[in-house]
Formats: sequence, structure tokens, C-alpha cells
Amino acid sequence: MASNNNNNTIPVTVSATFPQPTTMDHNLVRPVLGEMVGSFLLILCVSGVTATGQLTGSQMGILDYAVAAGLTVGVLTFCFAPISGAHFNPAITLASAISGHFPWSRVMAYVVAQTTGCVMATYAAMFVFGIKPQQLITRPLYNYSSPFSAFFLELLLTFILMFLLSSLSHQSQLVRQFSGFVIGMAIALAVFIAGPISGASMNPARSLGPAIVSWAFDDIWIYITAPAIGAITGAFISDFLRLSPPPPQPSNAKYFDVSSSANAYLIT
Repeated sequence: MASNNNNNTIPVTVSATFPQPTTMDHNLVRPVLGEMVGSFLLILCVSGVTATGQLTGSQMGILDYAVAAGLTVGVLTFCFAPISGAHFNPAITLASAISGHFPWSRVMAYVVAQTTGCVMATYAAMFVFGIKPQQLITRPLYNYSSPFSAFFLELLLTFILMFLLSSLSHQSQLVRQFSGFVIGMAIALAVFIAGPISGASMNPARSLGPAIVSWAFDDIWIYITAPAIGAITGAFISDFLRLSPPPPQPSNAKYFDVSSSANAYLIT
């Protein structure tokens, strides 16, 4: 595809699932801002469900949270995949880089943007919905599970999520057009299964945001280490089962193939 070849942009070879911009900024401003805004909207929308139950006095069930989380992730994936790849999740970004599907030069900027977006969303939820940040913290429910049960569930669910994302990246373009819908269903299912036990975070940034604002870091190690291990394991096992070597790092390539990096793994 033809593109302007000047000092501020580089050509992009377009073969990804979603419509792509014809040029990619060297300074990463657009994709990094996309990750921050997407992470912000993700937490703000999900916190709205908590606020709805509080404001109306109704008892929100796990199905309500699962549907809200799935719809939010699905919609945001379609919105931000062409901009940043729609990771919204440090575990996905890290696993993508370790497995060779995402440039290391972008990892730190993505992780900072994702975490910043979640922190900002927590403050926004306090202002807009009037809810306390402690209500958004993910933690194990000790009446029903131990921290190690929560750790195992978070690891397993993130493993499945990363395996799914990797599988979608190997599908035909016709199938990948529905990636946002499929990923949203997977998130909804994960919340429905593990929400009452671990909170079904699967996302270090999502857990860190409310923890930083409330300055309460109990059990935060679960929600940082388990998703990271699960995502890395899912990426490597997916590549191993397909017997396909990881693509070369695109950071120094003349043509930045979006489909092999940012959009290879689309999400949160």
C-alpha cells in the first residue's frame, strides 16, 4: 500500500485483521495514547456496573459483571486494534514481546500507559460514580478460596486468553474480523467462572490501578505474577504446538508489519 515517505512516518505493510493507518509514527505517540485511553475506558466502564448496583440498591450478580466485561472488551478491541493492537494488559504485552511477536522497544511505554490509564480511570470512577477505590480492588474471597487458588485461576485464565489470541492470529482474515466478539465472549466466560473466587482480573494494570489509588497492595502479587506467567506460557505453548518459529523482531525493520506485532495479539 502506498504511503507518504517523509521524516515523520515509515511505510506500513498492511495485512492485519482490522483496518490500519497507512503510516506509523516513529515516536509511538498514537499507539501509546491508544493503550492509555483504552485501558482508561475499560476500567471506567466496568466500574460503572459496580456503581449501578450501589446507586440503584440492586444486587448485581456475577452474570451482570461477566456480560459487562465481555461487551466492554469486545467493543474496545474493535475500536483500538487499528491504533495500538488493543492490548490493555501488561501481561499480554510482555508475553507478546518474549515470544517474538512484539518489539521490545515498545514494551515499557505500553505498560506505563496501561497502568496510567487504569489509575486515571479509578479516580474518574470516584468522581463520576462516587464509588470508593477499595470497591474496585481485585482480591481473593477468603471465605471460599485461598490465595493459591486465586493464583492458579488467574494463571489458567490468562493462559487460555493468550492461547486464544495466538490462535486468532493464525486464522484466516475472515475469521479474524470477528476477533473482538470472540475475545469478549472469552472474557465474559472467564469472569463468570472465576469472578467469585479471584475476581477474574487477568490483567496486572487493572488490579494495580485501584490498588495504587487506595494504597492497598494486599495480595497484589497474585494479580501481577499469575497473569504474566500464564500469558507467557500460553504464547510459547501456542507457538510450539504450531511448530512455527516466532517472526523476526520488527523494531528495526524498514517495513513494520502490523499484523505480526501489535495486532498479532489484540487485547486486555
